[in-house]
Order: sequence, then C-alpha cells, then structure tokens
Amino acid sequence: MDIEDTEACYRAVKARDRRFDGVFYTGVTSTGIYCRPSCPAITPQRRNVTFHRTAAAAQAAGFRACKRCLPDATPGSPDWDVAADLAGRAMRLIADGVVERDGVEGLARRVGYTSRHLNRLLVAELGAGPLALARARRAQTGRILIETTAMPFADVAFAAGFASIRQFNDTIREVYAASPTELRAARAASAPGRGRSARAVSPAGAAATDRADGVAGQLELRLAVRAPYAAAEMLTFLAVHAVAGVEAAGPGWYARTLRLPHGPGRVVLELDDGVGARGHVRCRLQVGDLRDVAAAVERCRRLLDADCDPLAVEDALSADVVLARLVRSRPGLRVPGHVDGDEVAIRTVIGQQVSLAAAATVTGRLVERYGEPCGVAGGAAGADDADRLFPRAEVLAGLDPEELPMPRSRGRALVALCRALADGEIPLDRSMDRDDVRSRMMALPGIGPWTADYVALRALGHPDVFLPTDIGVRNALRGLGEPVDRLAARAEQWRPWRSYALLHLWSSLALLRPADPDPTGRSRDRVDRTVPTSGPGPVTKEM
Repeated sequence: MDIEDTEACYRAVKARDRRFDGVFYTGVTSTGIYCRPSCPAITPQRRNVTFHRTAAAAQAAGFRACKRCLPDATPGSPDWDVAADLAGRAMRLIADGVVERDGVEGLARRVGYTSRHLNRLLVAELGAGPLALARARRAQTGRILIETTAMPFADVAFAAGFASIRQFNDTIREVYAASPTELRAARAASAPGRGRSARAVSPAGAAATDRADGVAGQLELRLAVRAPYAAAEMLTFLAVHAVAGVEAAGPGWYARTLRLPHGPGRVVLELDDGVGARGHVRCRLQVGDLRDVAAAVERCRRLLDADCDPLAVEDALSADVVLARLVRSRPGLRVPGHVDGDEVAIRTVIGQQVSLAAAATVTGRLVERYGEPCGVAGGAAGADDADRLFPRAEVLAGLDPEELPMPRSRGRALVALCRALADGEIPLDRSMDRDDVRSRMMALPGIGPWTADYVALRALGHPDVFLPTDIGVRNALRGLGEPVDRLAARAEQWRPWRSYALLHLWSSLALLRPADPDPTGRSRDRVDRTVPTSGPGPVTKEM
C-alpha cells in the first residue's frame, strides 16, 4: 500500500486489517505511540494519525512502540521481495545484521552505492537511513530476547548487536518507554507461572542453559507469519528435499544446521497444523555465538517465506479457474526459500538430470566428505541427525571435476559455479539485482534458464518465477484436464505471483495420478522427477 494514500491507510486502520501489519505503521500524535494497523485499541481520530513506512521511521519521528500491539513483532513487508529494488535489498541485508558486522560502508558496497547516496535513497523511500533501520532491528531483537528468555541483559545486548550496555539500555527505554527490567517483569507477570521470567528451552522442551562459554545461546522464539499458513505443505517440501547430515525432519518439525557469520548454528522449526491459528512458527534455535541470533532468525524467515501476504496472492491467482480450485484446497501455500543462497545453487547443479534420490545421495556424500561438524546439540528426537554444515563454495571450487561422482560436464559446471560463488562474482545474498544475478549465472558453462530461475525462486525470494518447460508443471496441467500448448501466455495472467502458481501446480500432483513423462517438455538444463511421499499420491519437486 502507498502510504501517500492516507485515506486508504486510515480505512485499513479502522478495519483493523491484519494484512497491512508490517506494511505500514500508524503514529498517534495525541499519545506519542505508534501501532500496527490492526491494533485493538480505540481507533484514533484521523487528525491525530500519521503513517510511516517502517518502524524505524516512526521511531525517528519521535513515537514509541505500543505496548499492547507490539508493532515491531509483525511479519515484514512483502513489498521487499515483490519489488526487490534498492530499498528492499537493503532491508533484507540490514535484517541479516550486515550493518552490525560491516557498518554502513559495508552495506553500501553490497548494494553497489556510496554510503551517502544509499542513506539519501533510504530516507526518501523508507523515512529512515540505514543506521536508524539497523537500530530499530536491534531494539526488536533485544525486546524479544528480554521477554522470551532469562538471559542476562549483558548477553541480550550482545546478541541483539548493541555496542555497549549503555546503548542497549538507552535504546530500549526510548523505543519502548520502559527499561529492560520493566519489560521482563511485565511479560513475566502476564505469563503462566506469574512472577517467573521465561527461560530459554531446548527443542525437546527441557530447560536449558541460556549461554555456554559466555557466547553460545539456546533460545525458543516465535517467528510471526500471516495467516493462513500451509505448514504441512511447507514441511512436505522441505522433508522430501532434505539432505542427510544437513537436514532432518519428522512429524510436525524440520531441523537443519546453519552456517552463520560468526559460527555454526542449528534450528528446529515446528510446522504443525496450528501455525495459522497461532500466527507464528515456533523456532528452537541454538547458535555458537550470540551475535548470530538476528541473522539466524532472518534466514529462517526467508526459508519459511514468512513475509508473504497470502490473501493478496490468492486473490490474484483465483482469477484463473484452475488455480482458484488449487488455492481453495491449499490456502496459505508458501514458496520455500532457503537459509543459504550458495547452498541452493550448488544443490541445484548437483541435481541436474538425475532423480531426486540420486541427487540427495551424491549431495550427502559431498556433505560427509567436505562438510564440517556443526558442533551444537540438536535437542529433539531425530534432530541430531542434522550434524554437519554444508560444504563451503571455496572448498568445492578446489576439487577436480574428474573426481566428482557425477558426469564430467556437470562436475565442471559445479566447480565453475563454486569458483564464481567463492570469488563473489555471483552474490546470492539478495544484495544484487535479480536480473544481473540471472545473467551472471547463465554465463557459466552448464547453467541454463531452468537452473538460474530455480535459484532465483528459492535463494533470492523471487515471487514471479515460472518454469514453462518444467515437466512437473505440464503433468499437473494434464492431470487437471488443462491444455499445455499455451502455457506461457496463460502464465502471464498470474504475474506478479507466478512462483506461487508454480508451487500450487507442483503440490497438486499429490492429488493426481502420475502422468506419463513428456519428452518434449523437458528442460534443457534440468529433468524433473516424481517423488513418492507419505501423502495420497506423488509429488513432483526439485532439489
């Protein structure tokens, strides 16, 4: 929504429309607080309301966060991934902690601008510069850790990215009009077991220490998502694509290791039927260094496609008769993202022109041989099976293609890709324009349109990717009794949500009998597979 259209924004506030939580924020001049649009408090009079694109912009305007609706605890704006312009790319990097690690200069280098020009553009677009945006993110992380763990405040400040305890205390007081001690006491008083602050717990649910060796942390967090949320479909996708050693999955949960800026980590995500009703995914996180908490959370949110607006997607796709049926059967279907763009690209190339099972086997061998031990405990039944980090691109770049367990041409393509990733020629951290990333990938030997677009789908969070040569898409349409000869033209009507249309078509194969493969529909650089699952039928998916 354009916040310049103040009347539309105010109508959303009066309707307490949750779809706009995180899209804009409401400042109330008569109280000095800012809220999410769906705040349950009495709607303020129009003359007392201002609208802000980000929480940082509201804070910069002198407003403090509402203690009732917690406006900073909302899903992020879906606009960041839809437009993927400079502001969107910068927001993703800021959320990943780039400003804390590399400063504003480092952020500016990532997106290809000078720091001065970047600051000017972000202020114009978002109402706040990179320092203010990073400060708002630190404050949010700090509040979450204050209220959901028993970590000492010094560790909270460290984990949230503050440079000092004094800076932490001053920021929390300014943003939330309460000290860290008051925030923790208020949450403890309103929680079961009154008078006791919540402790960090292990994925198994047992009490756990809040730190180890002064820097490690084990936390239980909640990742906000917009309802509805198709958690079962997300879990199925992640489970059938899991690589032994790096990932594990079981009834209602998915676990994987994380390669984070300051050390390893592991996460267990609870993807059960209650996600939509709760409005959040339970996240049990362990990091080797507390400074990685914000980065780990952001990467998990990317994996879950947590910032998607499912109602906007479904309204658009429902204009197509066939997709309308699929949308009704799977409300809230998301596009699975990933925690590591390099890993997506490497796994995609490994899986070219082989079955999903064969690709998983080869990838698992590479993980076993070249991956590093994770070094953090899993804490859930089966989660300890995810105990290795995915191999670094620079390690695989040094291998002899002739010795890899795959055809020579694919081995050469894999090593060339890894060299480009290791040298920074192809950044898959969402810092570069998507079209530029695609062009650079397709300039490599053995990388065709299917591979480049699939990487954009999962690594770059592109909501408008479509794969017209994909055999799974064609099989799905045939199973639904629809022609495939005008597929590309038909898909134009699904913009800008073709990635979600793609997932609906793939997922529909679980309800269909498998169609015979169509040799003419195979991708030039990719062959799709039909993967049996425990569901009612086969599901066509990719690595």
